[in-house]
Parts: sequence; structure tokens; C-alpha cells
Amino acid sequence: MAKRDTTDKDLLKSYEEGDWQSVADREKEVRHLQGYAAATFTKDRRINIRISTKDLNALQKRALEEGIPYQTLIASVLHKYVAGRLREDKP
Repeated sequence: MAKRDTTDKDLLKSYEEGDWQSVADREKEVRHLQGYAAATFTKDRRINIRISTKDLNALQKRALEEGIPYQTLIASVLHKYVAGRLREDKP
């Protein structure tokens, strides 16, 4: 089964089990999130970095699994890091 199929089934199951809750003032929340998304994905600078072939291949593989370009994945990871939202899993 493809990862996307599993995710879709998990989402449907959680919805059917009543795990989802309505958001108060939905329109305000949508506008807020749209503004955040626009700011997040505004790309006005270019950088060049050197990384190992192994790391690049791993990034490209993860991006393919997520269904996004690997450059977008890298930008997203960097953004989450500087925003303090990237957490390291502790074993």
C-alpha cells in the first residue's frame, strides 16, 4: 500500500472516530493561516550550499515520499528550524 493511501485511511478513520473539532471563527483562522503560508513560501533570496551526495540522495528520497520537490523540502526544514518548530527525536 502506498504511503499516501495509508495517510488517507488514517485521516478518514480519525474523522469517523470524532477526533476532529471545529475551529472557532473559521474565516479568521483561514485568513491567518493563508497569510502565514504566503510569508513562508515567499522566496526572494538564493543561496548555494555544499552537502554530501549521501545527504542529498536522502533528501531527494524523502521529498519524493512526501510528493514535493527536494528544494521545497530543504526550504521547509530550514524554515521550521529558524522558527523553533523543528524538534529532535530523543531515543
